[in-house]
Amino acid sequence: MADYEQEQEMELEALQSILMDDIKEIDPSESGIDTKARCFEILLSPQDDDFDEAARVPVQMALIFSHTEKYPDEPPLVNVKSVRGIKPEDLTSLKEKLEQEATENLGMAMVYTLLDSAKEWLTEKYGQNAGDGESEENEEPAEEVIVPHGEAVTVESFMAWRERFEAELALQRAKLMPDSALTAPKEKRLTGRQYFESGRHIVKGASTLAEEDDEEEEEDIDFDEDFEDDEEDMLEHFLAEQTGKSSA
Repeated sequence: MADYEQEQEMELEALQSILMDDIKEIDPSESGIDTKARCFEILLSPQDDDFDEAARVPVQMALIFSHTEKYPDEPPLVNVKSVRGIKPEDLTSLKEKLEQEATENLGMAMVYTLLDSAKEWLTEKYGQNAGDGESEENEEPAEEVIVPHGEAVTVESFMAWRERFEAELALQRAKLMPDSALTAPKEKRLTGRQYFESGRHIVKGASTLAEEDDEEEEEDIDFDEDFEDDEEDMLEHFLAEQTGKSSA
C-alpha cells in the first residue's frame, strides 16, 4: 500500500513540474468521477505551432483523473469535459479511447501518456489544420495560368538587337549588290534604306573605333523619309522575334 502511494505522489510531482499552471487539484464533487479520493484537472488546447489565439476563439478541454488505491496496477479514474467548443459526442469517444489505453499500460505510471494521447486527438480533431485534407479533395482544380517567359523588351535590348540585325542584313545585301552600287559617286545620294542595306554604316563605325584620334572626312549622306519607315519595320521584326523565342 505504501509503495502505491509513493509512486502516485512521485507521478503527481512530475506532472506539476511539467504542466505547472495547467494542472490543479479540484474537489471530487466537481470532477464528474464517482470517488472521494483526490482529483486533478489538466487543461488542454490544440497543439498547433502557428496557432493564433487572436484570430479565433480556441477550443479547450479538461482531462480529469484520480488515482485508484492500487494504481498503477489498476487503471486510474478518468473523465473529460469541454471548457470551450468540444462536442459531447466527441468527448464520449475520447473517454472510451483513454480508458482502453489505460488498460494497455497497467503496471506503469500512465497519466502523462493518456495526456499526450488526448492532446494528439484534440489537435487532429479541432486543430487549425483539421479537415484541410478533405477540403483539398473537394476543391475543384484551379485553371492553370500560363505565364509568358522571355526577356522584357527594353530600349537597350532593342538597340543591341538592331545592331546585330543591321549587320546581318548588310552582309546579305552586300553579297547580292553589284560593286558599282557600293562605289557610286558622291553626287548620287543614297536613301536611308540603301545606306543601311549597303553595310557602309558598319564599315564606317568600325573605322571610327580603330582611328579615334584621326580626323576623318564625314560622308555627306542625305536620309530621306524611308529611314523612319526602316525604324518601324525593324521594331516590328524585333518584337516578332522575341515573341517567337518566348513561345519556344
